Amino acid sequence: MEAKWLLFFTMAALMAVANGQESVKPLVKIVKGKKLCDKGWECKGWSQFCCNQTISDYFQTYQFENLFAKRNTPVAHAVGFWDYHSFITAAAQYQPHGFGTTGGKLQSMKEVAAFLGHVGSKTSCGYGVATGGPLAWGLCYNKEMSPSKLYCDDYYKYTYPCTPGVSYHGRGALPIYWNYNYGETGDALKVDLLNHPEYIENNATLAFQAALWRWMTPVKKHQPSAHDVFVGSWKPTKNDTLAKRVPGFGATMNVLYGDQVCGRGDVDTMNNIISHYLYYLDLMGVGREEAGPHEVLTCEEQKPFTVSPSSASSSSS
Repeated sequence: MEAKWLLFFTMAALMAVANGQESVKPLVKIVKGKKLCDKGWECKGWSQFCCNQTISDYFQTYQFENLFAKRNTPVAHAVGFWDYHSFITAAAQYQPHGFGTTGGKLQSMKEVAAFLGHVGSKTSCGYGVATGGPLAWGLCYNKEMSPSKLYCDDYYKYTYPCTPGVSYHGRGALPIYWNYNYGETGDALKVDLLNHPEYIENNATLAFQAALWRWMTPVKKHQPSAHDVFVGSWKPTKNDTLAKRVPGFGATMNVLYGDQVCGRGDVDTMNNIISHYLYYLDLMGVGREEAGPHEVLTCEEQKPFTVSPSSASSSSS
């Protein structure tokens, strides 16, 4: 079923782009006073978000190529793997839930830049004097090149038992580490990633889909998702305010990485993610001035949502 779904949406996305389709007029109906729309392959299922512009209306192949300009150079490690069609096909499942379709065009473009900023930072092989600059090398990797261990945690042997001989090292657009993360992601996507984590490095659409699921889904109960904190649907509690957690890009790092990045002051790991986001805002024509003030952009003073166990200290490296 999953393979058929991916094939259907991939073909639909390819046909839409090949036909020069810039915008689809939505089907509209009113349900209990609310306007709901269906835009076909890219935003399907009667959602209020599908009444807004969809991602292909404002983010197209040439922009994807600009953001990830060096990913197919001979020295990159995933040449020919990542492409726009894989991204837009994966995003089609989440646009009805608000990914890239929440608010107006500016807000939507900022969210795409934010998500891809994380992706670019986590998959980059850029360095200070790299050709094109260090920020042009996102999507250079689709897996950890020299894993130092199997990332098998026996604590989860009853829920997500490790498959003998299988390595759960980092793979994907927002790299997945550890058996329990592969298991949870696989359950959500209805793909057997616990037994076959290599599916992520073999299918770019699935890799983007897993990353988007992580973006749209709270890491823990009673916590917001990265999407929620970015688009402003999350309302901080008094405790959040005291912890200096505020909606914005900084909070997306807090949700995804917790104490590995946030609450540690002005550290390079945080600044690298921010730099990719600002760079992508510029390339998409939004401009980094739209990123917001320092306290919204960073998480250097935010108390982490999550304190990682020592066993997971490499899970977001």
